[in-house]
Amino acid sequence: MNNNLAALLPETALTAAAVLGLLAAGWLPRRRQWVIGVLAAAACATGLAATGYGMAVDDEQTVFSEAFAVDTATGVGRLVVLGALLLVLAMSVEGVRGDRREAEYYVLLLLTGAGTLAMIGANDLLMLFAGYLLASIPAYALAGFAKDGAGTEAALKYYLMGALLGTTMLAGVALLYGAGEATLYPDLRDTLPGAPYGLVAVGLVAVLAGLLFKIGGVPAHFWVPDVTDGATAPIAAYVTTLPKIGGLVAGFRLLHQAMPGTDVNWPLLLAILAAASMTLGNLAAFFQTSVKRLLAYSAISQVGYLLMALAVATRSDIAQRALLFYLAAYAVTNLGAFAVVTELPHARTLDDYRGLARRRPALAAVLLVCLLGLLGTPPTAVFLGKLEVFTAAVDGGYTWLAALAVANTVASLFYYLRWLGPLFHSAPGEQHVRAQAVAGRWSAATAYTAATASLALGLAGGAVLPLTTGALLR
Repeated sequence: MNNNLAALLPETALTAAAVLGLLAAGWLPRRRQWVIGVLAAAACATGLAATGYGMAVDDEQTVFSEAFAVDTATGVGRLVVLGALLLVLAMSVEGVRGDRREAEYYVLLLLTGAGTLAMIGANDLLMLFAGYLLASIPAYALAGFAKDGAGTEAALKYYLMGALLGTTMLAGVALLYGAGEATLYPDLRDTLPGAPYGLVAVGLVAVLAGLLFKIGGVPAHFWVPDVTDGATAPIAAYVTTLPKIGGLVAGFRLLHQAMPGTDVNWPLLLAILAAASMTLGNLAAFFQTSVKRLLAYSAISQVGYLLMALAVATRSDIAQRALLFYLAAYAVTNLGAFAVVTELPHARTLDDYRGLARRRPALAAVLLVCLLGLLGTPPTAVFLGKLEVFTAAVDGGYTWLAALAVANTVASLFYYLRWLGPLFHSAPGEQHVRAQAVAGRWSAATAYTAATASLALGLAGGAVLPLTTGALLR
């Protein structure tokens, strides 16, 4: 039995920082609570360094009775989650500075980040569900952190949907355990093909229901627009980004490692869910006037494109690299757009951004890069991510899904341009004031960093893509 605790250094760093932060918060005066934020950033940096070192020396292994796999997918997932968490921490600085619950805010982010990392490497159904709980419960509190009416409603909807689909997921875990007499993915791979079809099918659908909630995919997407709109901008950035990374990598590993030999036609199911998510997300975003709700429906449509990689998890050799690269591209691009929203806290509608290119040209440039990036315009990273995913879908026999995805991509140009258009038009005096009110330098720096990363990742895609290849460990 391999109980190498060093293999879990990124997860341990986040958890230890959360515990230390919670203890230290009781002794630090309110004006020094920012120290916990520094501790959180240091934990993320430690995790990034440990992950980079592990990938450099090819330290792949399964640990703790093979319940957790440290391989290429885990390594890339860790890099994306920890990097994204650093960006969320940075754009949160001005919003929570001086708040009496500033330390708790950082602790909750650390805990939910640790849960997301646990989901990424989960090689066992029980480990997967434990990660789901750890990633979800702190996020419910974060959604209502502002304690205003909109935040309270967001937290309540987030919690109710999460509790319902989390219970459903646990029931699915029980059914798969009953069918396969095991919880480890390698064992299920051997036993599920001979198990009763109905039991396996219902169990898998129930587990996928929980994962669909985490990623905000149809039909478990109803919470996404309300939570994104009601939560603070940094938390809205979090809920539309980090849970997707954990849920999609976890789903890919589950399907690829435990389900390839079953008679359940899960590839078709995932293809239908992908088609529904990208189409519904785009259609719902068409006439949105709230910038946060528009980004929320954009996030749902992006889930549709990402689910294409899961549909061909066992049918295409490039499905894994397509998923991992797209996740990295989406994370920095989406966070860049939300960083601009954070920087302009009083600009809540599309019209509030009128004339931004004249008054804040750098921010307008960031928004231009990020929105065209979410669309999939070269040379941004999402363009290459979409190209990889579409190619994987065709390679896996789902040409119709790739064609639908291309059509949805073209259609999404409409609502992204509805936001970009006002940037270059003059604004009435009142809207001048609304768009000029800014949050501070941290959110602006986050926006510039994320936009630069989106462009750099797209331009350096040829060098980055090989880093995402590597077999999943059994």
